[in-house]
Amino acid sequence: MKRSKLQLITPFAAIALFAVVLQLTLHQPLNAQGTATANNEATVEKVETSLIEMYKTGGWAMYPLTLLSIGMFGLIVYNSTAIQADQILQPQLMPKIDEALEALDIAKAKTLCESNPGPLTNIIKAGLSRTDISNYNSEQIKEAMEEASAEELSDPYLLINYLSIIAALSPMVGLLGTVSGMVKAFNVIKTEGAGSAQALAGNISEALITTATGMIIGIPAMFFFFFFKNKYGKITSRIARILGDLQFTIKTKINSRS
Repeated sequence: MKRSKLQLITPFAAIALFAVVLQLTLHQPLNAQGTATANNEATVEKVETSLIEMYKTGGWAMYPLTLLSIGMFGLIVYNSTAIQADQILQPQLMPKIDEALEALDIAKAKTLCESNPGPLTNIIKAGLSRTDISNYNSEQIKEAMEEASAEELSDPYLLINYLSIIAALSPMVGLLGTVSGMVKAFNVIKTEGAGSAQALAGNISEALITTATGMIIGIPAMFFFFFFKNKYGKITSRIARILGDLQFTIKTKINSRS
């Protein structure tokens, strides 16, 4: 129980950590000359750039980056609640199914699976649907469970895989915003000359902000992709072990009766 709570808290703790990093990275106090304010210069007026102002400075690229960040957060929250061993494996139900199969009561085992739908129970039900005690065929049951596994276990991984897409797209969108900002900066140099420092600073800020934002979104997205991928991989490995044990139980009991 303690382990499951820790697994649930970990993603939210990591999100909070990245939020702190974002705040420290983008909310840097500046003086009038644009350099970091020294501790001993208390008389110099400080001008702090807020996150909202930086968001506006980032330009058009901040809008798709915002959508990607919302999608990342939603996927992290959903996977944190959905990728849980207790929900997928239903350990409280498995002893009842084992008991029914020990008695070769296939109908009761199927009823238990139907009344408690889930990835594992749906896979077991598919195998039991092709189980004939009078004419037992282990390969037929194995094929049925493999077919059901491919269908039942693909949907959760699809939502996990979206995190890798966000991790790949975010830096690319940020880089595109960087290119756009640099193009604007060179256009300013072309039309107004290098002396227009304020216009150049705005365009260069746009370039750097979009790059930083893309990386801030992409790094946690990649982290959580591997986090949930490894967690789901362990659960699917346990499913394979459970299905193998059930097939062995059925085969052993049928052989003992004959």
